[in-house]
Amino acid sequence: MTDAPDIAAGRLNDAAYAENFGDVEAPLDAKRALIDSSRCLFCHDAPCIEACPTGIDIPGFIRKIGTGNTKGAAVTILSENVFGGACARVCPTEVLCEEACVRNHSEDKPVNIGALQRYATDHLFASGAQPFARAASSGKRVAVVGGGPAGLACAHRLAMLGHAVALFEAKDKLGGLNEYGVAAYKVADDFAQREVDFILSLGGIQAWPGAALGRDIALNQLRKDYDAVFLGLGLAGVNALQAEGEDMAGVEDAVAYIARLRQTRDKATLPVGRKIVVIGGGNTAIDISVQTKRLGAEDVTIVYRRGAAQMSATMHEQEFAQTNGVKIKHWARPTRVLGEGGRLSAAEFEYTQMEGGKLVGTGERFTLAADMLFKAIGQTFLPDPLVNGAAQPLELKSGRIAVNEDRQTSLPGVYAGGDCVFGGQDLTVQAVQDGKVAAHAIDRYLRS
Repeated sequence: MTDAPDIAAGRLNDAAYAENFGDVEAPLDAKRALIDSSRCLFCHDAPCIEACPTGIDIPGFIRKIGTGNTKGAAVTILSENVFGGACARVCPTEVLCEEACVRNHSEDKPVNIGALQRYATDHLFASGAQPFARAASSGKRVAVVGGGPAGLACAHRLAMLGHAVALFEAKDKLGGLNEYGVAAYKVADDFAQREVDFILSLGGIQAWPGAALGRDIALNQLRKDYDAVFLGLGLAGVNALQAEGEDMAGVEDAVAYIARLRQTRDKATLPVGRKIVVIGGGNTAIDISVQTKRLGAEDVTIVYRRGAAQMSATMHEQEFAQTNGVKIKHWARPTRVLGEGGRLSAAEFEYTQMEGGKLVGTGERFTLAADMLFKAIGQTFLPDPLVNGAAQPLELKSGRIAVNEDRQTSLPGVYAGGDCVFGGQDLTVQAVQDGKVAAHAIDRYLRS
């Protein structure tokens, strides 16, 4: 007889929840920001700029912090990356700008670029200033579908260039993964919505939350009603485990649970299991495992089919999970979900190894008890609203939207960016760059 699943809310006291879901890192104060900014060598042809997908003038903004011009530093950042505040919190700087920092060669410690970026942008947001202004109206109207970083970045730049933007978002709030998919402790104190408010305060952007492509709006009609269209649809589908029993109660999509957690104000009301198993090796696997641990789960294990070096989560994220009490088990893949009465009780795994350049099972198996099992093995693009019944279906490549270097699709006047395009990366900073590049391409298209 299988024991009943141990899933409960309110495992911790209020103080523990507040601490566990507050800021994961304390922001810099003025003194520390001045000290950290003094370490920058202000390199000519700075490699940190090349490593930043949005091309922020990193030495330039750090120099402004060092001279007391914090607002100027923020404007330098936000001019290239309007999500500079969120990226300072969620961007894997350890494998981008900070990894490229020349200080690594002499001191084995880069300039604290991410924290300095947060210091500058937080200062500007706290002041309530809006440093950007709209150009004279162009008389053109652009539809942006998707209220995540790609769509909002595109909308903001289009509005600056004088175009009127209608922004359609399927969910009730704008912000995309920053609002629904990132660990709460990374963007504490409702920061994602405060950043959205800052973007919209520019003017020229009318938002329509709760409007889904294929249900409430159609690409064919948008092309008729607007002068151009940008698609920042993200990835709405979830990959299957392809393991027997995965439809059993207790097996959940990690992204959906994170979204639920992010929208739950009182974390004490959110049920969580005592024994958690997470399958996957990316940032979502790290975020769900650490957050369930911080909700009060006692035993949390990530299982990944390959080794630590092959995990898409950075070593910094992997170490963070482990220091939060999460166990990571490598070289194993799920084979069966076990339970009684249609309810999860355990998961069976097979050890794996590389053989002739291919991942194969060894035949040796083990079982992990689980009250809840989370799938965090990647998301997929759902193209149905773009191809079903469309007069001119969009061209796809490997299941995502095909675009050129200007983020233009196969349809005239239709552009796309973010995770939904071929080659898209699970990075806020890259989605922002896609939106910015597309906005300038749309501007050229509209003025030609």
